[in-house]
Amino acid sequence: MRKINKIIIHCSATPPDMNIGVKEIDRWHKERGWKGIGYHYVIRRDGTIEYGRPVGDIGAHTRGQNRNSIGICWVGANGADNRTYDQKQAMIILIKSIVVVCGNLDIFGHKDFANTQCPGFDARKEYRNL
Repeated sequence: MRKINKIIIHCSATPPDMNIGVKEIDRWHKERGWKGIGYHYVIRRDGTIEYGRPVGDIGAHTRGQNRNSIGICWVGANGADNRTYDQKQAMIILIKSIVVVCGNLDIFGHKDFANTQCPGFDARKEYRNL
């Protein structure tokens, strides 16, 4: 198993009423020439957690940070915090589950590493006490 020291939170940069998931994101990433979905998990609008790229595989979600991180994408708009209640609850459950397996990890938003508004909220602040 690769050494994981951080979780990086993303958004799908889609309208809030567009309930896409792993299947669509996988197709989009392949259209960009990638081998498949770059995120390890996707949280749909209804809070369903879908598995993307296997956690044992290096992700393709944050330039320079993929080797030691897990990428989680919540489905919603870029630069706006329009997460549903169910998405917020699912994210907490998912992060706590990952910590049980991987130990305490630093949690960041994609915007902490790139010039972007993604994920639309301060992930480090929101999840620092999990």
